[in-house]
Amino acid sequence: MATSTPPHRPRRRLSVVGNQQPANGVAPLPPTTRTAAYRLIAVWGILVAGIGALGINLFRLQIVQSPSLTAKARDQQMTYLRPFVPRRAIVDRNGDVLAIDQAAYTLYAHPKLFKLSRQAVADRLATLLKRSSTTLLQQLQKADSGIQVEYSVSEDVADRIADAQIDGLELIKHQQRLYLQQDLAADVLGYVNTDRQGQAGVEYSQQTKLEREAQPVRLKRTGAGALIPDQLPGGFLRIDDLQLQLTLDMHVQRAARLALKQQVQRYGAKRGVVIVMDVQDGSIRALASEPTYNPNQYYKFNVELFKNWALTDLYEPGSTFKPLNVAIALETGAIKPDSMFNDEGRIFVDIWPIEDYDYSTVGGRGMLTVTEILQHSSNVGMVRLVQQMKPSLYYSWLEKLGLGQKVGIDLPFESATQLKTRKQFIESPIEPATTSFGQGFSLTPIQLVQLQAMLGNGGKLVTPHVVRGLFDASGQSYWQPDLLPPRPVFSPKTTQAVLAMMEKVVTNGTGSAAQIPGYRIAGKTGTAQKANPNGGYYKYAKITSFVGIFPVESPRYVVLAVIDEPQGDNAFGSTVAAPIVKSVIEKIIAIDGIPPNRVAPSPKPQ
Repeated sequence: MATSTPPHRPRRRLSVVGNQQPANGVAPLPPTTRTAAYRLIAVWGILVAGIGALGINLFRLQIVQSPSLTAKARDQQMTYLRPFVPRRAIVDRNGDVLAIDQAAYTLYAHPKLFKLSRQAVADRLATLLKRSSTTLLQQLQKADSGIQVEYSVSEDVADRIADAQIDGLELIKHQQRLYLQQDLAADVLGYVNTDRQGQAGVEYSQQTKLEREAQPVRLKRTGAGALIPDQLPGGFLRIDDLQLQLTLDMHVQRAARLALKQQVQRYGAKRGVVIVMDVQDGSIRALASEPTYNPNQYYKFNVELFKNWALTDLYEPGSTFKPLNVAIALETGAIKPDSMFNDEGRIFVDIWPIEDYDYSTVGGRGMLTVTEILQHSSNVGMVRLVQQMKPSLYYSWLEKLGLGQKVGIDLPFESATQLKTRKQFIESPIEPATTSFGQGFSLTPIQLVQLQAMLGNGGKLVTPHVVRGLFDASGQSYWQPDLLPPRPVFSPKTTQAVLAMMEKVVTNGTGSAAQIPGYRIAGKTGTAQKANPNGGYYKYAKITSFVGIFPVESPRYVVLAVIDEPQGDNAFGSTVAAPIVKSVIEKIIAIDGIPPNRVAPSPKPQ
């Protein structure tokens, strides 16, 4: 059977409009596929660029900026901390604490957070703070937040406030300087302000000794800022036990302050001061002023009270300076202890009249011994006595005593005394005349005490001071002030002669109010005109004073009382100041156990 071939059919040509087949026979990609390719290339491009940028930045961070970034990291991971270290305590010569640091709280109120009424909060705080609710309410009405209600709240009171759970109250803890004796020794201690800087007294002058050393330490902390405990260095909280010890004796200080306050009030005086100093070494056992202030609340007092006028203010000493003039005249050989001078009661030097305080009632006393001149506090007698010396020699001795200079006490803001120029003093006869009875020049109470001490210690000028040194808890000395050695001025023979004359002032003269049976006391009264800063003297104002040295047989202490502007016709050194000195000496006798003087019995008649 024969096969047959299928008939031939011509192949149909497909025509593609707008998409002709490429000559190489490869079909073009669809549009969606090409878009994806572009995106992939863009992504890879971005990735490559990013990797390049990261590489460059990594190089910058790791190589170029590595030192600075490392330092910044360390600063963030480490912190410098200066620990709070309390000031050293201040104690008196017996170890009684006078000043110490303690924790305290400042109370703030935020009335906008109160759930109670302001009146109710004020009533509850009044009981806790022991204050008037009316005053507290006035404070709480000042603002809606951030009201300081009380600066210093004790821990005990702060605990009671916290227990009361009054919404809107805030207690901020801080350290406060506490003065346990309050105003008893404020003029010596001074006070510390809110920045913990001493502003007066030894708190100011001994700032470096009272501040404990506390070097900042470098500590690690977490990312949240908390300190890492195991990174604290050894000795981080170590505090020494040193205390600043003063020469003050609070028992004597209290007696001096009490006697002074009574007399100031009794005579309506402007102010007064009492100083007790050891004549042998210059250590001050008491220094009391009236009026004074409470250093625990210094911000409530007039700033005028912050200065210690015993060493900042000048005054003309009057007759308390007469024994020193006698010592000068004896030392120079111008007079002898038995010399006599005529007291006319009233004389003229140039055109200036000079008279005794009692001339109007007593008149002239005639010939007087040097002892009697001191006993009667004769101004005319002192003028005659000083006239035995050349003015130039007299002036040189006044300079030798230290007039015109400071005594160098370890308390701040001391003033230098004032003395006329040598030319003025020598050329004007009235200057030596008025200086002879303690007028015409000015000094501070502390300098008069220093000068009077020479009469008790054999003629040596010692440096008054209140700081004994830094001592630890066992009494071991760590530091003591370097005082100037005593400077000889008068001979012991001269001072013994003057001391004997001053004893007569107490036994038979104007200082009789200072007598204590069984004890020998030397002294001198003073009632001086008060100088007017604008020139001349106030007509009625005066300054009364008394200085005592005891016991005469073996002098140990000099006690000075100065009362500024006492009122009354009977206001004199003998009536106002002498009783104060007597009271203070009686207290010292009791504290020190000083026995009465043994007076040899009179021989029996044969």
